[in-house]
Amino acid sequence: MDIIERDIFALICSNDGIKAKDIAGKLKKERKVINHYLYSSPYMKELCFCDSAFKWHGYIRQTRPHRGLEEFSGYYSTVREFLALGEDEWFGALKEGCRRIGRNLNNTRGLFHSFRDTAETMRKLFTDLEDVDYREWEIVFELRIKKSRGVRIYADVLVITEKYVFSLEFKMNDKIEEKEVSQAAKYSAYQEILFGPSYDVIPVLVLTRAEDLYQYIRLEGTTAEIPVCSGDMLFNIFDEYLGFLAD
Repeated sequence: MDIIERDIFALICSNDGIKAKDIAGKLKKERKVINHYLYSSPYMKELCFCDSAFKWHGYIRQTRPHRGLEEFSGYYSTVREFLALGEDEWFGALKEGCRRIGRNLNNTRGLFHSFRDTAETMRKLFTDLEDVDYREWEIVFELRIKKSRGVRIYADVLVITEKYVFSLEFKMNDKIEEKEVSQAAKYSAYQEILFGPSYDVIPVLVLTRAEDLYQYIRLEGTTAEIPVCSGDMLFNIFDEYLGFLAD
């Protein structure tokens, strides 16, 4: 996605409807350039629509709360609402949501146990964050945006704060594997486009069978690094970016 395409998408998804001529005016681009992107970009074709008044809208807003995100999620709510649910009630809601978005629920490899393990880790995280006002943060389990070959964005868990989107890839593992590090970072660039310029996306690999693990691992073939932690150390990732222990 180039800069013009990204900026058009952000304008659409942060407004309550905007016309092509207004997009062109705000970006100081010719109308024909804007129209080219509006009708050829996979993001605009699959994640936006034009109404009868010729105004463009995004299916997922780039303002809080991120209206529309629930349509692509197995489970979406505020953290407060998530913590208010019992484990079985949450699990039922997740399965229902996964069926709605077309998420495969084949349990032969322990998928359901993995779901519960992930939720337990998140509940423990928020227990550790008891002095932080996280109630209106948004939380997503099983994000699946698969509209076309050109638009595919996945995440196990997203935690959306005021400035950050923590994209958490969960593995029931106790050792770091290169392919899982790469998988954790795979969709972060697309998530940055999805959530817009007001957010930084932080990809994290969480190994729920490890203990006392917290380090940065370099992505193969790059100079970029991503944090890898055990479930009991996930608290430290949030502290590093939000700085709530600084006081």
